[in-house]
Amino acid sequence: MILVTGGAGFIGANFVLDWLAACDEPVVNLDKLTYAGNVHNLDSLQGDARHVFVQGDIGDSALAARLLAEHRPRAIVNFAAESHVDRSIHGPAEFIQTNVVGTFRLLEAARQYWSALPADEKAAFRFLHVSTDEVYGTLAPDAPAFTESHNYEPNSPYSASKAASDHLVRAWHHTYGLPVLTTNCSNNYGPLHFPEKLIPLMIVNALAGKSLPVYGDGMQVRDWLYVRDHCSAIRRVLQAGRLGETYNIGGWNEKANIDIVTTVCGLLDELRPRADGKSYAAQIAYVADRPGHDRRYAIDARKIERELGWTPAETFETGIRKTVQWYLDHPGWVAQVQSGAYRDWVARQYEGAAA
Repeated sequence: MILVTGGAGFIGANFVLDWLAACDEPVVNLDKLTYAGNVHNLDSLQGDARHVFVQGDIGDSALAARLLAEHRPRAIVNFAAESHVDRSIHGPAEFIQTNVVGTFRLLEAARQYWSALPADEKAAFRFLHVSTDEVYGTLAPDAPAFTESHNYEPNSPYSASKAASDHLVRAWHHTYGLPVLTTNCSNNYGPLHFPEKLIPLMIVNALAGKSLPVYGDGMQVRDWLYVRDHCSAIRRVLQAGRLGETYNIGGWNEKANIDIVTTVCGLLDELRPRADGKSYAAQIAYVADRPGHDRRYAIDARKIERELGWTPAETFETGIRKTVQWYLDHPGWVAQVQSGAYRDWVARQYEGAAA
């Protein structure tokens, strides 16, 4: 049995689905079901006794303690987080509460549970904390990619909150001996991605005939990682990662945002052409850049390759085609997640440009 937190969100739900497709080890799935958590991401597991879903907050110490005592998991995989930079700029308090205070309370519940385990179970227990490359700050165009020893230089409320959580995880290992692992991933994309993030927002807006808002000059560079590759890397770190270590997980796919948008437009032109015969690229609209926008992220993933033998299975070309096709094949999912809260946020963020 493992306990997964945030397992109804984008990466967490993909992890749970992939885990149960690959093995029969049960999962207790704890998710608060905030706006981006969607229990319908897990519809295929209805009636599956291997999956126990619990709606709740990682900051609820009593709930975490009860779940640990009742289910006795051999590992916790912590995906639970507020994760959108734009939202953190407009409302940082929730990010501090979930990413910092919530992680602290989960660590404390895990420490108390782990401390009381029999010796063999105690030795086998793991706390795997899922984090982001944004904790490292920004890179110059010609600078080497982030390694695990790169200084932390977070530049947004979101990345600062995740950096704080990473430091807490490290401290609980060095002070208390809690057997932790940390992963820092690059930008994920793929199925079930909530349409506030770049790729799903472009797909959804393009199909709806809306503007495709691109920040600034669109030349911000990110390393893109297909979500199922990320999930396989986490499984491998959980299986064989060295205690107390950090592993960077990336896709070796550095792309400028505008190139991502034009690639999505090209695939939609091929797979779902506009009725008027024009390219979806005609819908691109440059908007004012967001405050403190980091210019470049890039992950050096050689440590996980060298130590654990993990490499991504998807190229960007194969992964982005699968992603666009998934959204075309699942209009009902898109309609379901486009709640009033989502529409209101888009309208506020882009002042009508993408609404």
